[in-house]
Amino acid sequence: MLWELIQAGLLALQDYIALHVLTCLIPAFLLAGAMVTFVSKETIIYYLGAAAQKLKAFALAAGGSFFVAACSCTVIPVSSGLYYSGAAIGAAFIVLWVAPAANILALTYTGAILGSAMVLTRIVAALVMAFIVGWVMTVVFRREEQTRLQPVSVPSNPGHATAPTHLMGRSDVILLILLVVSLLAPNYLVQKGPYWAKVLVWVVATMVVFGYAFWAKPKEELKRWMGETWWFVRLIFPLLLAGVFVVGVIGKLLPEEWVRSALGGSSLGASFLATLIGSVSYFATMTEAPFVDTLMKLGMGPGPALALLLTGPGLSLPNWLAVARVFGVKKAIVYVVTIIVLGTVVGWFAGNFIF
Repeated sequence: MLWELIQAGLLALQDYIALHVLTCLIPAFLLAGAMVTFVSKETIIYYLGAAAQKLKAFALAAGGSFFVAACSCTVIPVSSGLYYSGAAIGAAFIVLWVAPAANILALTYTGAILGSAMVLTRIVAALVMAFIVGWVMTVVFRREEQTRLQPVSVPSNPGHATAPTHLMGRSDVILLILLVVSLLAPNYLVQKGPYWAKVLVWVVATMVVFGYAFWAKPKEELKRWMGETWWFVRLIFPLLLAGVFVVGVIGKLLPEEWVRSALGGSSLGASFLATLIGSVSYFATMTEAPFVDTLMKLGMGPGPALALLLTGPGLSLPNWLAVARVFGVKKAIVYVVTIIVLGTVVGWFAGNFIF
C-alpha cells in the first residue's frame, strides 16, 4: 500500500514536470523576473500600490487577469512579481485568484463543455470573489500595508499624487509583451493536439524573447533579470514539486465512489466538499471543465460543480505551500480560508437560486 501511494505521488510529479514546467512555469518565472527588473516601480505603485484608489486598482488587477491563462502554480511568480515591485496586497492576491479561476481560455472551454449559463455564473462569481478577497487581504494586513506606502512622485498639489511621467522604455514594453506571448501562446495556439506542439510553440516564442533581449538590452540588465528570475525559481519551485507529490498521494487515497455520491444536490455540505476537493487538488488550466462535466454526468449538482470549477484551478496544495513561502504563512492562511468560505457560499447560492 505504501509503495502504491509513493508511485501515485511520483506519477503525479512526472506528469507535472513533463507537461507544465517548460510551457508554463519557465515563462512565468521569466516574466516575474522581468517585471521586477524592467517595469517602472513607480508605475505599479501608482496604479496598484497601497496608496492607489482601491476600486480602480482592484478592477485593473481583475480585468487584466482574465487574459492570463495560468494555473494556480504558474500564477504565483506573476502575482509575487507584482507584489515585490510595489503592488498592494489586495491587487496582488486578486491576480493570484482571477488568473487561474477565470482566465479567458478556461472560460471559453467551460462554455463549450458546460454551457453559457455555467460560464456566465463562473465569471460573475469569480469577480465577486476577487473583490472580496482583495478587500479582506487589505483590511487584515492594513498595518503592514502602511509600511509599504511609497510616494509615486512629488505631487504638484498637496495631497494629490501625480502619475509617473516615465512608465517604461520602449524596449522594456516590447520585451514584456514577448514574454507574455511566450507564456500564453502554447495554451492559446495549441488547445488540442500533442504536447510536443505546445513545446514547439514555446521554443519559438522563447527564442524570439531571448533574441530580442540580447539585441536590445545591456548585459548588466540581462544579468539582473536572470538573478531576479532565479530568486523566484529557488523560492517557489521546490515547494511546487513537493505539493504535487502530496496531491498525487491524496488522489490515490480518496474513495472515488464516495466522493461522487457526496457531491449530489445543492446542499451547503456538498458545496463545501466540492470546494475542499478543489482547493487541495491540482488542475492545469482548462482541465477542470471536462473533469466537472464527468462528475455532473454521474450526479454532481450544479452548485458543487461551480464551486469545483472555481476552486479547482484557483487553489491547490502546491499553491498553498508556495503562497506561504512567498507571501508568508499568515497571508496564505487568510487567503485560503477566505476562498474556501466564499467557494462554499457561492456554490450553495448558485445551486439553490440560479441553476
